[in-house]
Amino acid sequence: MRVVQVHNFYQQPGGEDQVFRAECRLLRERGHEVETYIVHNDQMRGKAAIKAAVETTWNQRTYRNFRALLQKLRPDVIHCHNIFPVLSPSLYYAAEAERMPVVQTLHNYRLICPKATLYRRGRICEECVGHMVPYPAVLHACYRSSRTASLAVTSMLTAHRLLQTWTRKVDTFIALTEFARSKLVAGGLPAGKITVKPNFLPDDVEPGRGEGDFAVYVGRLSKEKGLHTLLRAWKNIPDYPLRILGDGPLRTELHEAVRELPNVSLAGHCSAEQVRETMRSAKFLVMPSEWYEGFPMTAVEAMAAGTPMIASDLGSLQEVIVEDTGLRFRPGDAADLTRQVRKLLANPEELTLLRQRTRRHYELNFTAERNYRQLIAIYEGAAAIQTKVRI
Repeated sequence: MRVVQVHNFYQQPGGEDQVFRAECRLLRERGHEVETYIVHNDQMRGKAAIKAAVETTWNQRTYRNFRALLQKLRPDVIHCHNIFPVLSPSLYYAAEAERMPVVQTLHNYRLICPKATLYRRGRICEECVGHMVPYPAVLHACYRSSRTASLAVTSMLTAHRLLQTWTRKVDTFIALTEFARSKLVAGGLPAGKITVKPNFLPDDVEPGRGEGDFAVYVGRLSKEKGLHTLLRAWKNIPDYPLRILGDGPLRTELHEAVRELPNVSLAGHCSAEQVRETMRSAKFLVMPSEWYEGFPMTAVEAMAAGTPMIASDLGSLQEVIVEDTGLRFRPGDAADLTRQVRKLLANPEELTLLRQRTRRHYELNFTAERNYRQLIAIYEGAAAIQTKVRI
């Protein structure tokens, strides 16, 4: 099978970039011919606001160049990841002109929320969900804290809803969880076109033994990740170490906060190998997110390592962290998080069983081989849809 993988890289590297690379590699290792069509958000720097807004809605250069590429390669399927803001939905129309099937992975909530996160000012926000014109985003300046920038994204979404781009130009959408799928359907995307395929780990790792006597947090240091809740909980757990791995806008604030918590350490940005080894040694991972996570790669890495999780009982995490792989607590509730940590530490035999179940859950659901089978089935389904359209 010949596949064109499409991605618009962000200014700050993240999980979407990681998944894009992993799926390209997955297909190549199994003998498929993979071409990539990639751009970077840096291409928007220096552009006038009006020009940038217009190109976000329709980039004629993308249409022209992408259609020429398709005419040259004649791929069996086109798989898009992020297309915002440089590429624009014009590439769907290029694919339609060449009668080629399009698969679009929805890594976030961009098509129903201009900010893409369903999170605003420290809380879940669904004000735009279900609106043909998501005007609340403009009123609240949701995108980049700018009404002008928010208007540009809102205009793009509204224009392509009116054109029925999402319903007519994409053959199959991939949501990462059933929870995400339900939100996307509530926001107006066609239920019959959305299938669920989780993220995966391209390289299997040996499960750890949890020999380190500590808990770990791995991720971006930002408000929506629930780090303030995490530190409030650890004030009540002075006898157990916590390691925080990652970087982000709360770095300086957290450095000040942990001065009063000698059992909490900040490791800053760590290499993938450092993260992997720390996770294999940790007794458990804490994920205190207070927004709707997509499908965090941290969770997949923890399951591969056999590391149980304590996570917020919120959104997709309710599916990712099932009963056999860890515990859940009320989001934002430091006291409940404290109780769950104490519960886990008080029962070392249960913790050992959780490690075994967590690894087994990974082997059944998130390996490269399982993901490959799911991905190929999706491609074949999209190609069959496009064949019917041609007929």
